[in-house]
Amino acid sequence: MRTMGLDYGERRIGVAISDAFGWTAQGSEVIDKKLVKDELGRIEELVKLHEVDNVIVGLPKNMNGTIGPSGENCIAFAERLKQKLGLPVQLWDERLTTVAAERTLLEADVSRSKRKQVIDKMAAAILLQSYLDSKSK
Repeated sequence: MRTMGLDYGERRIGVAISDAFGWTAQGSEVIDKKLVKDELGRIEELVKLHEVDNVIVGLPKNMNGTIGPSGENCIAFAERLKQKLGLPVQLWDERLTTVAAERTLLEADVSRSKRKQVIDKMAAAILLQSYLDSKSK
């Protein structure tokens, strides 16, 4: 079974899926909330498609460790997801994942328009890889 990582944002949700062994994370897709009316339904489809049995939701914390409004939104989203899926849904500290994804894309000289399309998916992959790495130790 696989683990899914979600980078939840106001406009988009980055999705990443682990390999069957739980060693590596690959970006899967970006769910644009303006285009997808039922984001929980779409996530449920992906869970079934990829045989996911564990979901990680990025929890954005402030640098001092406190949780702000976007963190509160992620906590509420994770709770709704847990109710919908009936699977374990864990929150995972995602501080600086989007920054790391942005830096990687800049170093690879990816254009601004391309970066916008993949940044959330890449942030989800970095978040999930961080989780997987912590479990393998």
